[in-house]
Amino acid sequence: MSADRNVSLAYHEVAHVTRREAKNFAYGIMVLPRDKRRAIAAVYAFAREVDDIADGTLPDADKRDHLERLHEVLETVDSHSAASIADHGGAPWAVALADSRTRFPIPLEALHALVDGGLQDLDQSTYADFAELRGYCEKVAGAVGLACVPIYKEGRYGSDDTEHAMTLGIALQLINIIRDVDEDRRLGRVYLPQDELTAFGVEELAPSPQFRELMAFEAERARTYLAEGLRLLDSLDRRSALCVGTFAGLYRETLDRIEAGGFDVFGEKTRLSAPRKLAVVARGLLP
Repeated sequence: MSADRNVSLAYHEVAHVTRREAKNFAYGIMVLPRDKRRAIAAVYAFAREVDDIADGTLPDADKRDHLERLHEVLETVDSHSAASIADHGGAPWAVALADSRTRFPIPLEALHALVDGGLQDLDQSTYADFAELRGYCEKVAGAVGLACVPIYKEGRYGSDDTEHAMTLGIALQLINIIRDVDEDRRLGRVYLPQDELTAFGVEELAPSPQFRELMAFEAERARTYLAEGLRLLDSLDRRSALCVGTFAGLYRETLDRIEAGGFDVFGEKTRLSAPRKLAVVARGLLP
């Protein structure tokens, strides 16, 4: 099989992973030019690989081995061509990342941080306060923003607005934490800061007036981070700004729906319908 064919197949696979697993991002990146769209999908597919390992069913020792191996694969991405990685049976995300890095200066240190976040999930299941939680969010979500900024920004060297990219990533992770309280609890993890659980009198993760009051507080923090993070759009070209604004808008609408439902995050996970998502995209296209 030709090198070009292998690379094309790798991009096809990372696009499929993004459409299947990250529908908010998939609706956002659909407005990007082809090279940017494929590069963002490569970054997402790598992030998905980290999550799947950390949240999977393997024993923790095996999870750790697999995650540490990802650090090694990233070094291969840095030193080998996409064709070489494909020839040696590399994962589609590795092939796609290596090829994308010939077009965009995607910082591997941000991807290494993602792996460190996955490893942290093996070692830490609770967070004493928001400062501690923020450090985790910087690894698992802020790092995605840092990896994607050079792709979004027009021009070879990308945007240097890493501050707002990091803030936006944290905002999206805070919304995920609110949405996934029950799912994370079943995995043995509580991301809501322990001092805030105590301050609001929340003794267990279950519906209660105290829990709703705490979640309203968490939602307000997420919105503050989101508003600040969206200042990133000022440094992006129109289509990249539309992309980021779209998936951020989808996250914001998800948060609004959770709030409207009284922060009942113990039933079916809040999801937006395809027409609702397309409506958010359409709003962004209007002048």
